[in-house]
Amino acid sequence: MEVKAVTKDTGMPAGKMRPIVDMVRGKRVDEALNLLRYTPTPKAKLIAKTVKSAAANAENNFQMDPANLKIVKIYIDEARRMRRFRARSRGRASPIKKNSSHITVIVAEQEG
Repeated sequence: MEVKAVTKDTGMPAGKMRPIVDMVRGKRVDEALNLLRYTPTPKAKLIAKTVKSAAANAENNFQMDPANLKIVKIYIDEARRMRRFRARSRGRASPIKKNSSHITVIVAEQEG
Protein backbone atom coordinates (compact mmCIF):
# COMPACT_ATOMS: atom_id res chain seq x y z
CA MET A 1 0.00 0.00 0.00
CA GLU A 2 1.23 3.45 -0.88
CA VAL A 3 0.89 6.40 1.49
CA LYS A 4 1.13 10.02 0.36
CA ALA A 5 2.02 13.39 1.89
CA VAL A 6 1.80 16.74 0.08
CA THR A 7 3.20 20.16 0.97
CA LYS A 8 1.60 22.94 -1.06
CA ASP A 9 2.75 26.46 -1.93
CA THR A 10 6.26 26.17 -0.49
CA GLY A 11 7.46 29.56 -1.72
CA MET A 12 10.53 28.02 -3.35
CA PRO A 13 10.96 27.47 -7.10
CA ALA A 14 10.55 23.94 -8.43
CA GLY A 15 13.71 24.08 -10.54
CA LYS A 16 15.88 24.73 -7.49
CA MET A 17 14.29 21.90 -5.49
CA ARG A 18 14.45 19.14 -8.12
CA PRO A 19 18.18 18.32 -7.71
CA ILE A 20 17.65 17.68 -4.00
CA VAL A 21 14.62 15.48 -4.70
CA ASP A 22 16.61 13.48 -7.27
CA MET A 23 19.17 12.76 -4.55
CA VAL A 24 16.66 10.89 -2.32
CA ARG A 25 14.39 9.24 -4.90
CA GLY A 26 14.16 5.46 -4.39
CA LYS A 27 15.96 5.42 -1.04
CA ARG A 28 14.72 4.13 2.31
CA VAL A 29 13.09 6.80 4.50
CA ASP A 30 15.72 6.79 7.26
CA GLU A 31 18.55 6.93 4.70
CA ALA A 32 16.84 9.81 2.86
CA LEU A 33 16.37 11.77 6.10
CA ASN A 34 20.08 11.36 6.92
CA LEU A 35 21.03 12.69 3.48
CA LEU A 36 18.66 15.65 3.82
CA ARG A 37 19.85 16.45 7.36
CA TYR A 38 23.38 17.15 6.12
CA THR A 39 22.43 18.97 2.93
CA PRO A 40 23.19 22.67 3.60
CA THR A 41 20.08 24.31 2.16
CA PRO A 42 16.70 25.33 3.56
CA LYS A 43 15.04 23.45 0.69
CA ALA A 44 16.31 20.15 2.11
CA LYS A 45 14.70 20.93 5.45
CA LEU A 46 11.31 21.42 3.78
CA ILE A 47 11.63 18.19 1.78
CA ALA A 48 12.65 16.30 4.95
CA LYS A 49 9.56 17.63 6.70
CA THR A 50 7.35 16.21 3.93
CA VAL A 51 9.15 12.83 3.99
CA LYS A 52 8.67 12.66 7.79
CA SER A 53 4.98 13.46 7.32
CA ALA A 54 4.54 10.63 4.79
CA ALA A 55 6.30 8.20 7.15
CA ALA A 56 4.11 9.32 10.07
CA ASN A 57 0.97 8.91 7.93
CA ALA A 58 2.03 5.35 7.07
CA GLU A 59 2.81 4.50 10.68
CA ASN A 60 -0.26 6.05 12.34
CA ASN A 61 -2.98 5.50 9.74
CA PHE A 62 -1.95 2.15 8.25
CA GLN A 63 0.19 0.57 11.03
CA MET A 64 3.23 0.15 8.75
CA ASP A 65 6.69 -0.36 10.23
CA PRO A 66 8.69 2.89 9.79
CA ALA A 67 11.96 0.93 9.48
CA ASN A 68 10.71 -0.80 6.29
CA LEU A 69 9.42 2.28 4.45
CA LYS A 70 10.89 3.27 1.10
CA ILE A 71 10.30 6.39 -1.01
CA VAL A 72 8.48 5.06 -4.08
CA LYS A 73 7.77 8.40 -5.75
CA ILE A 74 8.79 11.94 -4.94
CA TYR A 75 8.23 14.86 -7.25
CA ILE A 76 7.94 18.63 -7.37
CA ASP A 77 5.13 20.40 -9.24
CA GLU A 78 4.96 24.07 -10.04
CA ALA A 79 2.43 26.12 -8.10
CA ARG A 80 0.91 29.51 -8.85
CA ARG A 81 3.29 32.41 -9.34
CA MET A 82 3.00 35.40 -7.08
CA ARG A 83 3.08 38.48 -9.29
CA ARG A 84 4.39 41.83 -8.11
CA PHE A 85 5.40 45.01 -9.90
CA ARG A 86 8.41 47.22 -9.33
CA ALA A 87 8.28 50.89 -10.16
CA ARG A 88 10.57 52.02 -12.97
CA SER A 89 11.49 55.35 -14.44
CA ARG A 90 9.06 57.52 -16.40
CA GLY A 91 5.97 56.07 -14.70
CA ARG A 92 6.49 52.52 -15.93
CA ALA A 93 6.42 49.22 -14.07
CA SER A 94 8.30 45.96 -14.55
CA PRO A 95 6.93 42.60 -13.39
CA ILE A 96 8.42 40.45 -10.65
CA LYS A 97 7.35 36.80 -10.71
CA LYS A 98 7.94 34.78 -7.53
CA ASN A 99 7.70 31.05 -8.26
CA SER A 100 6.33 28.50 -5.84
CA SER A 101 5.98 24.71 -5.84
CA HIS A 102 4.19 21.66 -4.39
CA ILE A 103 6.10 18.67 -2.94
CA THR A 104 4.55 15.18 -3.18
CA VAL A 105 6.08 12.17 -1.41
CA ILE A 106 4.71 8.60 -1.76
CA VAL A 107 6.10 5.87 0.50
CA ALA A 108 5.43 2.13 0.63
CA GLU A 109 6.64 -0.84 2.65
CA GLN A 110 9.71 -2.52 1.25
CA GLU A 111 9.45 -6.25 0.53
CA GLY A 112 12.19 -8.39 1.94
